[in-house]
Amino acid sequence: MKLNNKRTILVGLAFLSICSFWQLYDSIVPLILKNTFNISDTSAGAVMALDNVLALFLLPVFGMLSDRTNTRIGSRMPFIIGGTIAASVLMIILPIADRARNLTLFLVTLGAVLLSMSTYRSPAVALMPDVTPKPLRSKANAIINLMGAVGGIISLGLIAVMVPKGSNPNYIPLYIVVSAIMLICITVLFFTIKENKLKKEMQEQSGHDGLDSEATDTSSETGYASEHKLSKPVRKSLILILFSIFLWFMGYNAITTAFSKYANVYWGLEGGLFAYALIVAQIAAILSYIPVGAVATKIGRKKVILFGIVLLTISFSLAALFQTFSAFILLFFVTAGISWASINVNSYPMVVEMSRGSNVGKYTGYYYTFSMAAQIVTPILSGAVLEFLGYKFLFPYGALFVGLSFVTMIFVKHGDSRPKAPASKLEAFDVED
Repeated sequence: MKLNNKRTILVGLAFLSICSFWQLYDSIVPLILKNTFNISDTSAGAVMALDNVLALFLLPVFGMLSDRTNTRIGSRMPFIIGGTIAASVLMIILPIADRARNLTLFLVTLGAVLLSMSTYRSPAVALMPDVTPKPLRSKANAIINLMGAVGGIISLGLIAVMVPKGSNPNYIPLYIVVSAIMLICITVLFFTIKENKLKKEMQEQSGHDGLDSEATDTSSETGYASEHKLSKPVRKSLILILFSIFLWFMGYNAITTAFSKYANVYWGLEGGLFAYALIVAQIAAILSYIPVGAVATKIGRKKVILFGIVLLTISFSLAALFQTFSAFILLFFVTAGISWASINVNSYPMVVEMSRGSNVGKYTGYYYTFSMAAQIVTPILSGAVLEFLGYKFLFPYGALFVGLSFVTMIFVKHGDSRPKAPASKLEAFDVED
């Protein structure tokens, strides 16, 4: 059995379009809120948290709706197409409202765009396992994640070259280009991926190869989860790692959400120059997936996570010392990217290590609940820090919360393992967001 790489890349176009939008959203919307509408940092943080609030409630809803949908073009495709078209059209109104300085139009449109994005993320993610046999899904998910990373880098590159310097830059061309990229991706997806046909082929292939049954329950081997409740020590470890996840997302997401404003206000960077630092971090993270996974197979996931926490705390702390931007700061973004890869690659597997085959979804839900909760709280809390204490405290804020996660993580005693080396280098990219 061999993965159809070309088909998986085409399926990944949906995720590329999603990530290109979110990178644009996180980078430009905070600048518009501050520079055009003079929204306070605390209130802007609440606006930036809105997408995570919607995601917390709507992603499961539209995931289930797509499960129950059956059309001539498939169960996922109607949501992917409809959501992308709606978001791509509506998002162009955002820079128009910015130019017109119409706050009401901007906020109403932003809400509509976020709602549109929420309708198709879960169906887009679900499309891959729908058309991919189980043994190949890890490798396929790696390709999907790489496609998402490419989408983020594309948006950052466009921001770097298309956002002009000045106090009131015109973002309309940038939004039109990103919107066009999203529409092109979904058009290619629609004409090349015949969902119903591929689902049927996958089911026939899985049935022929005896892959219809669910994953074997290995709880008796791991000793972590069975039909009974977790033991007290394991439950304690689960709680501690979930709080660790909450804390490092509190620190990391605060930086990524407010960085464009920070670079503009504190370092005085104009236009899209701030994007180069984020590109460096993104590329460093991608290049780190394989070596980080290799090291985890030697020393275990927990040690690699602790290394990542320490390095990320140091990176944020040192970046805070610079009052003006210099090329040297890019080094800290390289180490931040390596750090985040070290944490991100290993944290989700540690959580599901405590599950058994039949309740992995439950533990995945735990992971996303705590990570999403942090991404709801931290834009507001960090916004208040920027507003009332000053922009110089952004990186110390990030360093503080990431550093606190070391305290909780050090006491995690279960869920660790020395994972088997991936079957191919590509599978090192099979990580959760």
